[in-house]
Amino acid sequence: MGVWDFVKSELIDIIQWLDDTGDTMVWRFDGHDNEIKNGAQLIVRPGQAAVFVNQGQVADVFGPGRHELATQNLPILSTLLGWKYGFDSPFKAEVFFVATRQFTDQKWGTKAPVMMRDADFGPVRIRAFGTYVVRVAEPAKFIAQIVGTNGVFKTDDVDDQLRSLVTSRFVDAVAEAKVPVLDLASRYDEIGAQIRTKMAADFSEWGIELTQFVIESIALPEEVEKMLDKRSSMGVLGDLGRYTQFQTAESIPIAAGNPGGMAGAGMGAGMGWAMGQQMASQMGQAGAPAAGPPPLPGQSSWYVAVNGQQSGPHPAAELPGHGLTPETLVWKQGMAAWTPAGQVDELASLFQSGPPPLPPQ
Repeated sequence: MGVWDFVKSELIDIIQWLDDTGDTMVWRFDGHDNEIKNGAQLIVRPGQAAVFVNQGQVADVFGPGRHELATQNLPILSTLLGWKYGFDSPFKAEVFFVATRQFTDQKWGTKAPVMMRDADFGPVRIRAFGTYVVRVAEPAKFIAQIVGTNGVFKTDDVDDQLRSLVTSRFVDAVAEAKVPVLDLASRYDEIGAQIRTKMAADFSEWGIELTQFVIESIALPEEVEKMLDKRSSMGVLGDLGRYTQFQTAESIPIAAGNPGGMAGAGMGAGMGWAMGQQMASQMGQAGAPAAGPPPLPGQSSWYVAVNGQQSGPHPAAELPGHGLTPETLVWKQGMAAWTPAGQVDELASLFQSGPPPLPPQ
């Protein structure tokens, strides 16, 4: 083999890129001294573009396909190298392969809470998270503006810059939308479309296209969310006084089967009822009016528990008509717990079938 044959064997005759990384945006083809053989084959696969650079200047760009490198299909490079009448000798050029496919599931999020003014809550801080999808739409511009001379350029190399731009545009879009915080979740798609439109020009300057922008979550501070949960819980309960009555009545048959018996049930129910009445009077003053007028002056109002159901208040004289027996649990304002009626001195007269015995002579 002669010297020229050896030199020709060292020249590049096939230029291609097989990418198995999934996150590489640009890869520079490195050959022997970057010398390319006349008539070399350039193979560009789907989702790729090949960019020729000569002495720092972007020259020709090739799309997917098989290309023979000759004067007629390297017009810009021919001009740069002064090939007026074609060439037969090797030439030098850097070849950058650019991935033009879509890079999905790119994360974005606010690094710190963003302050905004809400119509319902006033100034509030929010945080937002989501994903976006980008692709290199103009390989030559992307090489010139972003990549430079890097031999390998991955999504991580541009991620911080893109994320900062996305976050800035998100804040602008939310402020302009003037949507209440509690209604933002129903407007994710609309706000996302506005942000993508706003950022189209910014990304285009780098040769990148933003094809999709997704808002996954807009969150309030943890302490604010806890207060909203409490407020929602109160709305679900509705009338707190009636809810407490229902809970108390439900607890009586359960407590009757416990070792503490009905005495324990009476005490627990009485305390629960008293607490419920106090809370209802404090929190429900703006609610519905009372179901009936208060008792007449000088009369006691009694609550009765019969067959696990609570009724009342009733005047003492009407209690026999409500199934009152000496074992029936009763309660009135001022008593610490529910008590069997036969043990209440004020109701003893209701159970006497005749006059009391004569005093001893």
